Amino acid sequence: MAVTIKDVAKKANVAPSTVSRVIADNPSISDKTKRKVRKVMKELGYHLNANARNLVTKKTKTIGIVLKHSARYSLHNPFFQEVMRGIGSHCREEGYSLSITTGDSETAIYEDVIQMVEGRQVDGLIILYSRKGDKMIRYLLEKNFPFVVVGHPGQDYTGVTYVDNDNQKAAKDLTEFLLFLGHKHIAFFGGVLEYDVVSDRLKGYKEALNTHGIKFSPDYVKPLPYSRKEAMIAIDELFALPDSPTAFLALDIDYAIILSGVLTKRNMRIPEDASIVCFNNYEVADYTTPSLTTMDIHTYELGAEAARYVIELIINPQAIEKNVLIPTRIIERESHRPIKQEKPAEDVLMH
Repeated sequence: MAVTIKDVAKKANVAPSTVSRVIADNPSISDKTKRKVRKVMKELGYHLNANARNLVTKKTKTIGIVLKHSARYSLHNPFFQEVMRGIGSHCREEGYSLSITTGDSETAIYEDVIQMVEGRQVDGLIILYSRKGDKMIRYLLEKNFPFVVVGHPGQDYTGVTYVDNDNQKAAKDLTEFLLFLGHKHIAFFGGVLEYDVVSDRLKGYKEALNTHGIKFSPDYVKPLPYSRKEAMIAIDELFALPDSPTAFLALDIDYAIILSGVLTKRNMRIPEDASIVCFNNYEVADYTTPSLTTMDIHTYELGAEAARYVIELIINPQAIEKNVLIPTRIIERESHRPIKQEKPAEDVLMH
């Protein structure tokens, strides 16, 4: 026999009308009561008729996820996997499912979003990137549609809720970590500058150099897509400089792995010949050879907080926008070492 709303109400010790309001995600019901009722629904095996609910509430209980790249690429990206784990965890607690854009180009992804919004396929969106002058954000603001950005949307837009790290400070901290090891020629490796996260990290890199009296040189900055071929060209250019880099600040683990492979092919040892540090901290960092020193940006928390705030906007469209910064920390492993300092001539003679 099928489980009914009355069965759920009896076990949860609430009124059947309360169960109905929980199903409709009515804001008059406390989060504590919602969690209790949903737990009982799960225990009893109560399955909601989603189509019937949608007709009544005009809600889909679905969050749309907007990717930076095609799903084919993103599914293999550790950032995507970890941020989705955070999003999915919170959405499951709140009874929401997820729908992911499937376009294989920027235009196709934008068209996916229009279809999601105009076709009322989702109640809100989480955008997993931030880019200067992005037409996606402009469109969603014009539609007054609930959305949250993972990343800083920049100065072009106001009234946008976003979840991010202080990327400028994080890059400054990671660059200074290398400077304190004695490195003065540090390459900024990877990333596309049109994305705010990359330009903010470049600002932090420059700030650290300036603070320590080292003149910034654009020759050490190598923005590039995920491409082994382009990485090889960039590294050849770096090692053709009069003072080749002794350390690399990679924009994420994927760039660090590509970089490590190219340097190894040049018969260079890490960290003996070049130190590598990178952003993002995932399990794979422990299993590279050598293991990678990383800046942990707490990707899971970025996803969970983005889910929390987009659901808040769905429930209360008048909610004030929030700017949430997740802290970062350096995880030291094996891919860095202090640079060898040349002994002064008189010191050599004394020995």
